[in-house]
Amino acid sequence: MILLEHVTKRYGSFTALEDVNINIPTGQVLGLLGQNGAGKTTLLNILTGCLAPSAGNVRIDSVDLMQKPRQAKRQIGYLPESAPLYPEMRVDAYLRFVCRLREVKERAISKHISEIAEMTGLTEVLRRPIGNLSKGFGQRVGLAQALCGYPDILVLDEPTSGLDPTQSAEFESIILELAREKTILFSSHLLTEVQNVCDRVVILHHGRIIADKNLKSVNGPRKLCATIKGLSVKLLPALHTIPAFEKIDLKPGGSGEECTVILSCKQGSRAEEELFTLLSGLHMPLLRLTPLQDSLEDIFFRVTENL
Repeated sequence: MILLEHVTKRYGSFTALEDVNINIPTGQVLGLLGQNGAGKTTLLNILTGCLAPSAGNVRIDSVDLMQKPRQAKRQIGYLPESAPLYPEMRVDAYLRFVCRLREVKERAISKHISEIAEMTGLTEVLRRPIGNLSKGFGQRVGLAQALCGYPDILVLDEPTSGLDPTQSAEFESIILELAREKTILFSSHLLTEVQNVCDRVVILHHGRIIADKNLKSVNGPRKLCATIKGLSVKLLPALHTIPAFEKIDLKPGGSGEECTVILSCKQGSRAEEELFTLLSGLHMPLLRLTPLQDSLEDIFFRVTENL
């Protein structure tokens, strides 16, 4: 469990974070979003003990990070945006070095490295110099070092930055597998990636939280995509008479004999029933009706468009 209470960070007169409150329960994957300069990296550096907050508290499994940093940091594995790698070292030697830093018992290190290598797909390159690896394998080594020491919490800052689509997809699969048994805080500019792996998203803007959304629930108004046989000039005025619809958008294109509309429904309304009744009276057959859900991109732009 991660708990940030009223966390603020100031650099002189500049406030990088202001009164940030986040509670991440055990086993959740939380995505951290925000434009450049929003305060994401500052927040991650505070959470991992690399920076001290100007005000507020950080607790890791009820342990105060400032009062008992060593005990709290044992629970955290951190992959910063630039992975802390030594290109001249072999992968296995580097992971052994990290295990010792993380106070893994010497007799357990070899088995621990083998388990991590299998988990991250590094088994075949353990004896190769890090500097000879591709970008994708380098990021895997960065993730492997974050897993050293059996941490319950993973903090990942732009972990797929610079990877090609295939490497990114492979990395996402690894993270989803790790999410079965770890709490993960995941920062990324790639909205599709965050939506693929996260249960919840927090959006920062100028150091403040402007949105906290559960991605497993319906976000924003419920929407329907309806394709109807008939002319839009007759259909649209009729649709606007239905109280269940907050917004009606006509999609461009169509054959001339049919049109497609996106219907934003009011919460608790019986939109489908009212739509069927209307179309029956107009003698306009409903060809297709598909429920829609906002993408993370829709949510992000909706909460930031007026800021």
